[in-house]
Amino acid sequence: MRITLERSNLLKSLNHVHRVVERRNTIPILSNVLLRAEGASLDMKATDLDLEITEATPAMVEQAGATTVPAHLLYEIVRKLPDGAEVLLATTPDGASMTVASGRSKFSLQCLPESDFPDLTAGTFSHAFKLKASDLKMLIDRTQFAISTEETRYYLNGIFLHTIESAGALKLRAVATDGHRLARADVEAPAGSEGMPGIIIPRKTVGELQKLVDNPDLVVTIEVSDAKIRFTIGSIVMTSKLIDGTFPDYQRVIPTANDKEMRVDCQTFAQAVDRVSTISSERGRAVKLALSDGHLMLTVNNPDSGSATEEVAVGYENDPMEIGFNAKYLLDITAQLSGDDAIFMLADAGSPTLVRDTAGDDALYVLMPMRV
Repeated sequence: MRITLERSNLLKSLNHVHRVVERRNTIPILSNVLLRAEGASLDMKATDLDLEITEATPAMVEQAGATTVPAHLLYEIVRKLPDGAEVLLATTPDGASMTVASGRSKFSLQCLPESDFPDLTAGTFSHAFKLKASDLKMLIDRTQFAISTEETRYYLNGIFLHTIESAGALKLRAVATDGHRLARADVEAPAGSEGMPGIIIPRKTVGELQKLVDNPDLVVTIEVSDAKIRFTIGSIVMTSKLIDGTFPDYQRVIPTANDKEMRVDCQTFAQAVDRVSTISSERGRAVKLALSDGHLMLTVNNPDSGSATEEVAVGYENDPMEIGFNAKYLLDITAQLSGDDAIFMLADAGSPTLVRDTAGDDALYVLMPMRV
């Protein structure tokens, strides 16, 4: 294999694929990126056996061929080359090493045969549909903060994506929960998604996807089966295994009878929560909300360091009540709201609270209270 390509193109593609590669690997080939040169492009592939990313980048191919080299090492080398440089990649006749040359710099990297590289893409997909990158980004951004990190409840370690009939229209819905809070977001279901199986997309896949859908003008092709999902974003193809588990019936925990409405300026509220929670202990980040007519008093008590209070004007016309929440969870939710105001629908101090955005009804949040 012998090819020449622009540093900027090579770096951009390597940046996308090398992130999948785990830093520590017991299987040496999984530390490598597969490079395949043919036609006028270089195809790169990286995998951790659960997630695989491939990307094609333009290249001048003098001699076609394929090999695998250490992914993070190649990325670091290319990253440190000067802007505008041309990079030559050439394997030795025996295929044992590959030269990376640019200007006066020259590196030699150990290769492993491409025949050893695992392939994740086998299998057929039952459903395929297209979604605007901006819609996909919205679904992820609004829900991913609520994904559980508890490995024991592995079925909560991802975003549950499914279609559902809502208000007479078919919606594509994303849901995530960690048992303390729940986030739900909807977009109009695209053609081809009808009847797709409900799937759980793993946390790592969600994180990579979030970085790849940064251009809102792109259209993403999504293919789904019971066990895998594939995203095609421009020249990037990402295939991932799905979490094999049953997502809990989230509809049951969404309260329907919360009748006490509190409307508050989102930014003012978030800043006040942030300020008073400075005093809270790392372990119990509880903030107390005391509501009365038109007033909200935020209080944090920490027996080790002191207390803090702040008053905020709110729209509230019900009986006075007190309820406690985890300050970090409140800030996570308010960070997702795009409208000026946040609407809290409350029942009592021990029941889940519903949070909505004034900018539209495509997202909804549920927050469990804390004892304070």
